[in-house]
Amino acid sequence: MTLGARLDAATGHLPAPLAVVDLDALEANAADLVVRAAGTPVRVASKSVRVRSVLERVLATPGFAGVMAYSLREAVWLARQGVRDVLVGYPSVDTGALDELAADPAAAAAVTLMVDDLAQVDLAAKAAVAHGTLLRVCLDVDASLRIALGPLRAHLGVRRSPVHTPQEVGDLAEAIARRDGIVVRGLMFYEAQVAGMPDSSAAVRAVKRLSVRDLATRRALCVDAVTQAVGHRLELVNSGGSGSVQTSVGDPTVTEVTAGSGLFVPTLFDDYRSFEPRPAAYFGLDVVRVPAPGLATAFGGGYVASGPATASRQPRPVWPAGLALTPREGAGEVQTPLRLRDRADLRVGDRVWFRHAKSGEVMERFADVHLVRGEAVEATVPTYRGEGLCFG
Repeated sequence: MTLGARLDAATGHLPAPLAVVDLDALEANAADLVVRAAGTPVRVASKSVRVRSVLERVLATPGFAGVMAYSLREAVWLARQGVRDVLVGYPSVDTGALDELAADPAAAAAVTLMVDDLAQVDLAAKAAVAHGTLLRVCLDVDASLRIALGPLRAHLGVRRSPVHTPQEVGDLAEAIARRDGIVVRGLMFYEAQVAGMPDSSAAVRAVKRLSVRDLATRRALCVDAVTQAVGHRLELVNSGGSGSVQTSVGDPTVTEVTAGSGLFVPTLFDDYRSFEPRPAAYFGLDVVRVPAPGLATAFGGGYVASGPATASRQPRPVWPAGLALTPREGAGEVQTPLRLRDRADLRVGDRVWFRHAKSGEVMERFADVHLVRGEAVEATVPTYRGEGLCFG
């Protein structure tokens, strides 16, 4: 039975638009991440899931340990739901959330803040001192590749932390160590130019090789500099992403890797060679009219991914085969017109299945998601939105 036929059989009694997760594919992807991690614990990135029930399923898989949250308020909420180790992946200047964290000893023990600037640290220290608690921080180190050829300079990777060299990291750690109420727990290196880029060309693959080589040296130097500055051994050195798990764990300095998109496998991950893409998340729309031969219109669908406004960020119709978005309208706010390239027709009431360009973002558009196994819905669970939560 084809994918679309299975999803139709499982959800035909449910109204669209609707979101589904194929549990067999999800579990296979989780197992693959564990295999590629080769014994190094995998921290699951919540932004690429945004469904608490799915996070809990993944965390119950041997080899996974802890969550990387994308929001401080989300991290506090997850800690109160029983997640014992939550690393916030991005700095926060939410003073209300910092105060809430510092006022809750259990949450403070479970959550680690991300910092790369003393201004962020000072806000956390103020909350910690006010409540007489200790807040843990992780230093975000710029993992981009910087190349110099004479007077030419190139920055290959995303613009994240301003801290790049071992000297800069050590200086920041030394300054943090002088703040009351704050302890440095570890370091994070997110090599976006390795983890977040498909293996689409020889040039990209060359950049990845150079980046891995650069980090193999620089990461260890940064760890040594921070250890000397704070006077104690670091608990964690986090690195990687779904596309770089196997290269990250090759560095003995790394104590854990993060992965999230590799669970649902959105369309932006289709060209990766480092693992076998098994798409696990879909959304279904119903055809509501047929405006002309060769065209059909589905209700809903304007779920465009973040990033540069290019065609790669649009959702992709995957079943029935032979469908495409129209170039003038694309995925629409209320309706999505489709061109029938290799099909004779679609009829009113037919269901079309799409994949999103990114992983967890699509879950912000649905209150619940149907967990499908085979031809049946095993469970229907709320997304973050379905639990009445919006973390940005």
